[in-house]
Amino acid sequence: MMQHRFGGPWTERKLEALREYLVQYQLIFNKNPNARKLRTIYVDAFAGTGKRDVDEQAGQPQFFGYDEEVRSYQEGSVRKALSLENKFHEYVFIDNKPKHADALQKLISAEFSTLADRCVIRRSDANTWLQEWCRTQDWKAQRAVVFLDPYGMDVKWETIEAIAKTKAIDLWVLFPFAIGANRLMPKDAPPNSLWVDKLTAIFGTEEWKSRFYREDREMDLFGNAPGSVVKIAGVDDILAFFLERLRTVFEKVVERPLILENSKHTPMYALCFAAGNPRGAPPAVRIASYLTRA
Repeated sequence: MMQHRFGGPWTERKLEALREYLVQYQLIFNKNPNARKLRTIYVDAFAGTGKRDVDEQAGQPQFFGYDEEVRSYQEGSVRKALSLENKFHEYVFIDNKPKHADALQKLISAEFSTLADRCVIRRSDANTWLQEWCRTQDWKAQRAVVFLDPYGMDVKWETIEAIAKTKAIDLWVLFPFAIGANRLMPKDAPPNSLWVDKLTAIFGTEEWKSRFYREDREMDLFGNAPGSVVKIAGVDDILAFFLERLRTVFEKVVERPLILENSKHTPMYALCFAAGNPRGAPPAVRIASYLTRA
């Protein structure tokens, strides 16, 4: 059946960066005698249905840009990973929506049946599942690539921190610095309490408040100094802060992530990469840096 496709070349650019990294990752593990002894795992959180589907895109929240153009690229990563010539030992796909998990199961059965015994589908909250998984796996015997492609701003800092603590996972994370975080921060007032909690959960610290806002004080007619809080950060500052936070927990981070723009050339997301293994981080970041070049 023909699948509906939306979006511009940037959607394929993001998918191709991920696919090419997985290709190079598996080549390293297949060619290196020591690395060959390790088990490799690919984890696709927020996996969706595994296909581009008009019905799945209808009615998505517009605040974070979930129109047809944005959602299209999120639903091709499953096929990209399963189509690799050099296979991972295990594939884990996570989505908390039963209909998405069912669609993934049908996709694997119909198109990748030979890999069915390597695929695990988890109907779970991605943050909760990943944090527990990272804590309980034997990271001396295996390595993993985790792809976090969230529905909006759903990735919690505790999840990123848990991934980094394994010292065995390479992370690709799509960060909505312009279409998400920036929109939660009004220019002439601090965010409401709900957005404050959301931003703190994403960055893992309240430091963003002092980095992105400043309190101006002007004397009124009675000699008082009422505070006026204004935003002083732009989208570049927000992305720089997120990369700074990644550097606090990962061995190495790609300094210039791939910026994804919509058809009007407006920045929306940054495809960021971080490596946790001390020995593997330098080559991993070299490869990822090449793939994220504009």
